[in-house]
Amino acid sequence: MGRWLRGSACQEIPEPGTAARIRLAVTELGGTFIKFGQMLSTRPDLVGQDVARELTHLQSNTPADPPGVAERTIQEELGKPAASVFAYFEPTPFASASIAQAHYARLHSGENVVVKVQKQGVEAQIEADLGILADLADLAENVQVLKLYHPAAVVRQFAKTTRGELDFHRELNNIQQFRLNFAADRTVHFPVPFPEFSTRRVLTMERLEGVLLSQVKLLPGSKRDMDEFVRRGANMYLEMIFRDGYYHADPHPGNLMVLPDDIVGVLDCGMAQALDDELRETIEDLLLACVNADAKSATDAVWDLCTSPPTGGRQELESDLTDLVADYAGQTVGGADFGAMANSLAEIIHRHHLFLPPGASLLLRLLAEVEGTSQLLNPSFTLFDLIQPYAEKAVKQRFAPRRLLLEATRSVREWERLARALPRDLNDVMQRMRAGTLSMHLEHRRLDPVVNRLVLGLLTSSLLLGSSLLWSMRAKPLYRGISLVGAIGYALAFALGVNLFRAMRRSEDSRYKN
Repeated sequence: MGRWLRGSACQEIPEPGTAARIRLAVTELGGTFIKFGQMLSTRPDLVGQDVARELTHLQSNTPADPPGVAERTIQEELGKPAASVFAYFEPTPFASASIAQAHYARLHSGENVVVKVQKQGVEAQIEADLGILADLADLAENVQVLKLYHPAAVVRQFAKTTRGELDFHRELNNIQQFRLNFAADRTVHFPVPFPEFSTRRVLTMERLEGVLLSQVKLLPGSKRDMDEFVRRGANMYLEMIFRDGYYHADPHPGNLMVLPDDIVGVLDCGMAQALDDELRETIEDLLLACVNADAKSATDAVWDLCTSPPTGGRQELESDLTDLVADYAGQTVGGADFGAMANSLAEIIHRHHLFLPPGASLLLRLLAEVEGTSQLLNPSFTLFDLIQPYAEKAVKQRFAPRRLLLEATRSVREWERLARALPRDLNDVMQRMRAGTLSMHLEHRRLDPVVNRLVLGLLTSSLLLGSSLLWSMRAKPLYRGISLVGAIGYALAFALGVNLFRAMRRSEDSRYKN
């Protein structure tokens, strides 16, 4: 196509690559698919660095609802007209996204607030799109190359996250939880929510007065030192991860604000993620191993995190991770780039066809985004300056007496449940054996090609033996004293043998390549 189309200077317009074609196709499909593409941009371990980088350019420029629609939604949800609920309500939204739009308003008590209103018909549209995505994922599960990336599991996780964003009660709960976790920290501020003016489709919260990081040029003073603000923001996310196990999962510059006195303001808490203890501990081990250039421990952590076995085996994975940590071992802590290391780690995981749990992939990508967002204000900032003390402290806490007592209590309860259930399960097995109804289901992976070759080999040998008998007995019809049936059998046996030999050679070649 490029050789037929010309630019204004008569130069050839280059054809878009595969990654660009994917982005254009996703953009054309609209709303839900754009959000899905944005989610995939955080999974370079699945789609590769090129596609992930291209998908970061996806923008969801969704127009606002027509005038009056938001007011009708407020009346339906709160039972009163917007003019009655609020002393002032701005009918023109100041922001519009794929799911909701935001309006400025003021309560009768005098507080300036932001009212987030879900768009009309968006829930039905998203459910229809999620159904299409689920069907496409089911089809992809039947393709061996795509099945390695667990498309159905990825779509299920995306559907769960998207449906959660449709329920503003969840965002309200997230805000309240974050405010509780950081109640003693005066350097961080989450907007005050107003539950009495909030429902599933309407969310009312405090209006924060400050400058968004996406508008960093508006900050007063071109040489203003923002190092303290950057450290506060990064420490906030590390506290969420290592202390609370519950973090704000969307740290892009449009969701963070510089408030007076360099206080960190956090917006849009619709995406929040909880970390279970096992996943958090494995992530801590991985981060410490990377910081300390310990390839063996990094391999152990990646091996424990992933749910699919690597195609090349553990030794090949450890070799790649050794090269990775060696690249950063010679750098000083202040000079290392966490984002670059996270991208390299994702590339290794993608190359070995590993599958990271969504929570682990999201967390690693989030830390890289925190570093990138921080560097908008302080280009010399690196997350390695802060992350090592947190990770080391978290590992030490595993051996705290209270933690050990909790783990021992859990183990006792698990053994107790096993002791109660074991006699009943054994009795059930014995009864099934006596009744002759006990059955075992075994799954043989990659056994079909082996069975097919075994059957083909038996058929070839049987055909060769039978043809030899017919040949020696001169079974009729004869041609110049040769049994025609025996000769045909010999020819078929020869053809089958050649085919079997070629199949075995192809199998050997593919094994050596892998």
